[in-house]
Amino acid sequence: MAFEKTDVKTMEMKPFEKIGSEWMLITGEKDGKVNTMTASWGGVGVLWGKNVATVYIRPQRYTKEFVDENDTFTISFFDGNHMKELGYLGKTSGRQVPDKIDQSGLHVEMAGGHASFEEASQVLVCKKLYSDTIKPENFYNNEEDTKWYPEKDYHVMYIAEIVEAYQK
Repeated sequence: MAFEKTDVKTMEMKPFEKIGSEWMLITGEKDGKVNTMTASWGGVGVLWGKNVATVYIRPQRYTKEFVDENDTFTISFFDGNHMKELGYLGKTSGRQVPDKIDQSGLHVEMAGGHASFEEASQVLVCKKLYSDTIKPENFYNNEEDTKWYPEKDYHVMYIAEIVEAYQK
């Protein structure tokens, strides 16, 4: 079944379930190649008068290079049906395993000219608006810094406008 373009405002989505429990794939393109990573941190909402998504990527993640290369990236959701595959894609680096997507069992499919996955149920095409690195001095509670960043590898936060939405 092919993706159909839809209005993001009419999409049915439970963001806490989709992101935190079922996970998502953040996908970027670089030099004709696609790379993706699993994420369970992020959000959707409205900022600066735009529908936006916020994602977080650690600096050492290979996918960060792909997201940084272009103005856009995609976020794909899977209805909780592909946890094994998403687990693999979250633990395996495309730097060490260049065909990790093929090995995961998922299949790249274009949604409006942007890389996503045949098995996805919803896709958001996101245009970067802002990024910044999480700063340890800005934590109100030092426990969060200690718990989530023992290696001091602070996430880069990307705020991106949702410019297209697709679903099956």
